[in-house]
Amino acid sequence: MWWSDDRRVPPDHPDSNERLGRETLLSRVPVPEAQIHPLRSPDVELPEAFDLVLLGLGSDGHTASLFPGHEEELADPGPIVEVPVPGLPPPHPRLSFSLAYLNAQPLVAFLVAGEEKRDLLARVLAGDETLPAARVQAAVTVVLADSAAAPS
Repeated sequence: MWWSDDRRVPPDHPDSNERLGRETLLSRVPVPEAQIHPLRSPDVELPEAFDLVLLGLGSDGHTASLFPGHEEELADPGPIVEVPVPGLPPPHPRLSFSLAYLNAQPLVAFLVAGEEKRDLLARVLAGDETLPAARVQAAVTVVLADSAAAPS
């Protein structure tokens, strides 16, 4: 298990994605610690490919920590990009898989839930490239959406 992005805070910080992932998922499944790889440094060596990259869809169309309007970060050849000023709170600098690295993966899935994401997901599916999530085009890119988020 690898993190595709995280805030540059200690792992036990309230805003840490690592802390959240450990508390809500990893504490409930028997994954050996040696198989858990938080994203704490831009210098970590990533695998060439993952079996699956699971991403979310932010309320502004961001995914991982790739935000709209951050063209320099979106163009970074990666594999890891530093995001000094994120597009949404909390205002911590972040690390993220780059768009180039995400697009080089064999399978990326977006998990999207809630009615508040419906219009945004429709824009992503229509290819609105102002939204970083719409720029994710791995070999296979799928969207898993609940009925509330699914565009009509």
